[in-house]
Amino acid sequence: MGSAPAPFFEIGKKAKDILTKDYYFNHKFSLATISAAGLGITATGVKLDDVFVGDISTQYKSGKTTVDVKVDTNSNVSTTVTVNEIVSGAKTTFSYKIPDQKSGKLDVQYLHDHVAINSSIGLNTIPVLELAAAIGSRKFGIGAEVGFDSTSATFTKYNAGISFNQHDFSTALILADKGETVKASYIHFLDPLNRSAVAAEMIHRLKTSENSFTIGTSHALDPLTLVKARLSNNGKLAVLCQHEWRPKSLLTLSAEYDPKAIISPSRLGLALALKP
Repeated sequence: MGSAPAPFFEIGKKAKDILTKDYYFNHKFSLATISAAGLGITATGVKLDDVFVGDISTQYKSGKTTVDVKVDTNSNVSTTVTVNEIVSGAKTTFSYKIPDQKSGKLDVQYLHDHVAINSSIGLNTIPVLELAAAIGSRKFGIGAEVGFDSTSATFTKYNAGISFNQHDFSTALILADKGETVKASYIHFLDPLNRSAVAAEMIHRLKTSENSFTIGTSHALDPLTLVKARLSNNGKLAVLCQHEWRPKSLLTLSAEYDPKAIISPSRLGLALALKP
């Protein structure tokens, strides 16, 4: 399905990743390992101010089926079962959370030569229905998504977007928040070998005529070290340095300065991911 368009939720994602991915301003630790039998275990801990939360997740793959189970510090148990290629181009996911009896959900993704469809339905008596579709190709795509709450007989969301992609740049235009927000994004890849890129996103809110924008950049100092920076129109400046100190093990340092914050204008974050 190499010629199929990206799913709707990926419209504008390349620029968004430059501007937001891996920026973290608290403390996070994760440890992942996998057994010879194919069972993967990941433990994650996050310190949010003075509160520590965490979870343990396991993943098991067998043929076309993947089973994920996660238990968090609030005793919530989340289970996700994914089956690939039931029919060509289709992926089906069933998810459920205990003790929330209304959390059951069935997702189906289908990719064809010029279409990508994602659908979701809640597995309860009065479900929420969601459908997203994109048509086109890897170079050009247009799509939309809708959500419908059968309890209140109202639309929970309706968004639309268009994207244009080339080997050295990608641009997207999205009408979001039920038609109340326009988002435009652009990313230019300067040097793929050094992962150098610049990106920008502008947001216009139609009801208030409010505008906001963010610009950012990324560059690999060497094959193992990536640095990123971003600047928003409100004056917030953030920088990130990520180092792969061993294969698939990452140390990420993030910092943000907000000139309008009186009590604590600066924030620092540390994330450590270990994969033995």
